Amino acid sequence: MAQENAHVKDAVAEQGVVVEQDAAAEQDAAGQLSAGDGIVVEQGKRTSKEKAPVNKNSLKYILMAMGPGLLAAFAGNDAGGIATYSSAGATFGYSQLWTVPLMCFLLIVVQETAARMGCVTGKGIASLVRERFGIRLSTLAMGALLLSNIAVTFSEFAGIASSMELFGIPTYVSVPISALMVWLLTVGGSYRRIEKILLAISCIFVTYVVAGVLAQPDWGEALRVTIIPQPSAEPSYISLLVANIGTTISPYMIFLVASNVVEKNLDTSDIPAQRADNVAGAILAEVITWFIMLTTGAVLFPRGISVDSAADAARALEPLAGQYASTLFALGMVGASFLAACVLPGITASAICEAFGWERGADRSWQEAPVYHGIITTVLVISALVVLIPGMSLFGIMMAAQVINGILLPILLVFMVIIAADKHIMGKYANGRIWNALTWFTIVTVIILTIVMFILQAMGL
Repeated sequence: MAQENAHVKDAVAEQGVVVEQDAAAEQDAAGQLSAGDGIVVEQGKRTSKEKAPVNKNSLKYILMAMGPGLLAAFAGNDAGGIATYSSAGATFGYSQLWTVPLMCFLLIVVQETAARMGCVTGKGIASLVRERFGIRLSTLAMGALLLSNIAVTFSEFAGIASSMELFGIPTYVSVPISALMVWLLTVGGSYRRIEKILLAISCIFVTYVVAGVLAQPDWGEALRVTIIPQPSAEPSYISLLVANIGTTISPYMIFLVASNVVEKNLDTSDIPAQRADNVAGAILAEVITWFIMLTTGAVLFPRGISVDSAADAARALEPLAGQYASTLFALGMVGASFLAACVLPGITASAICEAFGWERGADRSWQEAPVYHGIITTVLVISALVVLIPGMSLFGIMMAAQVINGILLPILLVFMVIIAADKHIMGKYANGRIWNALTWFTIVTVIILTIVMFILQAMGL
């Protein structure tokens, strides 16, 4: 009996142990489940934060995404552009203001197409041209782009030199210092930092708006002529008209827009923001153009004073519109030339390296991208040295750049529209019929104007 009781006690004890073990196991399992639930919940929260949808059509995001279109449009208002607009106003008064909306439209078409191509493909224009048309045509285009951009960079440093002379700073001081500043900015630092600095520099274009107000123009007449075209059959009028539109769209601007989009890692969801960026950039840049023509048209044209450069315009404005208007005009010239000088070497190096598959980018070190940094350095050194040569014909250099641009631009535009309309490359974002027609209209316009320009130059007009 005692043995049976002992057996019963042992069984009960064992059962109690089993029950306690089961309870402990259940508690452990519950604890682990709770902990697991906590991990799952925490992971779910982290995932939801990471995957939180971003409204890329919101005003806040569009403003944050702006940059490529603004920079490309403002860079077009460089030394040559300001000189051309100043000459148009001084020679013909307000009569060419009607070309500004036309230039704005053409600029929007070209920049929007280039930006959309970059967003869809994740590649710059140079890569797309090489893949679509082959290495030979790509090499030819890159060679022409290199020569053209070097010549235009010459003119930017010439613009800096002539503008700084108005403040009493000699060329042998202003050109080396500005070249060094451009080099330090373009080869050292991230793209986003460079973009912010260049956008800050672009704010100096406001000086042209202030100068225009100080010139006290006839606002009603200026607005009337802007809306109602005032064409003329004079060869000099046509020549300046061609120059105005030609300087608005440059080959490097096409590469610049697409390259900047790729540098910012934008994709198809960013197309609406980039479209707003390019439209805003084109409008703001052409507003500056309008005020440049307005200023010289209001002050210099009535007195029969013609100018060949922006520096000449600034000098001529001082006794007529006051020192402030002249100073603001000269400051705008310095900022515009410096901005374009910062953009040109970098986009030249980026396009060439992209075309041939070499490493590129402001974020890359010298060891990672020696060709990229080498091209930038070479372009800057050559440009600065040429401007410092006594008696160098800068006008001849600018004319050579204009000829190369005149030949290269229509070719690049044809390449661009063919690629943009190719559904195998662009998919559903390929050009529609209307946009394709607008792009071809732009190309035909540019080709006709280029032919007219060559004819006028051959005739010496």
